[in-house]
Amino acid sequence: MGASLSNLTEGASGPGLGDIPESCVACVFTYLTPPEICNLARLNRAFRGAASSDSVWEKKLPPNYKDLLDLLPPERYQNLSKKDIFAQLSRPVPFDDGNKEVWLDRVTGRVCMSISAKGMTITGIEDRRYWNWVPTEESRFHVVAYLQQIWWFEVDGVVKFPFPADIYTLSFRLHLGRFAKRLGRRVCNFEHTHGWDIKPVRFELSTSDGQQASSESCLDETEQEEAYGNHKRGLWIEYKVGEFVVTDSVPATEVRFSMKQIDCTHSKGGLCVDSVFIIPSDLKEGKRRGVLK
Repeated sequence: MGASLSNLTEGASGPGLGDIPESCVACVFTYLTPPEICNLARLNRAFRGAASSDSVWEKKLPPNYKDLLDLLPPERYQNLSKKDIFAQLSRPVPFDDGNKEVWLDRVTGRVCMSISAKGMTITGIEDRRYWNWVPTEESRFHVVAYLQQIWWFEVDGVVKFPFPADIYTLSFRLHLGRFAKRLGRRVCNFEHTHGWDIKPVRFELSTSDGQQASSESCLDETEQEEAYGNHKRGLWIEYKVGEFVVTDSVPATEVRFSMKQIDCTHSKGGLCVDSVFIIPSDLKEGKRRGVLK
């Protein structure tokens, strides 16, 4: 295959790829993914020119990409080509004092979002007897909330954003046990981990246009330890709350979300709360490993 492409490019005998008009190549590129376009750009000058065309990359950007650019300082995107704008937006764009990030999926150009625990309301977070902020490289926000022990567990959050039309999945990223690095190795401590196998945590979401979703999950499974080992401790797991549908980016969609376990007959602890993800549902399905439905 490589040899065939090489011959076509060189045009040794008859027309080759180098003879295809750049405008025709650009039309073909509109049907390809950004990684595919960048790979083909190396073939020849026409392909390279088409791969930089604004008309190609305009179609890879979401319709309301300017709403995302508004989160950046103007000097970061002024005079950029559409290709460079796509590259800029495919990296996390922080907002709300750095507690939220939005970015474009590099393959599909669809909008994804993450919300830090620092951007949520956590019951008792100010009391160091219950909660602590733990710096870590395992979070995209470089810090997680660690619960030592509490009776009333509740975490709430809200985001208002002009999401493009799509179906989105919202999930919480959680970790049972406290982790650290010792002598270059990752170790987990489950000293405070208790209470999550007694009653399930309830996850909920609602949107400004009346959509609602909920789910329940026990975060711990101690009864499996002897026979199979506990597969929920010491791992980052994304717990799916539910889905919501956006039909238009105007008006902006407000999404409220929460997780709670407020049965005060027992305490619970030893849990790290990292973030909430809002991702197009079929993208999430493609990365189902580590996600509990």
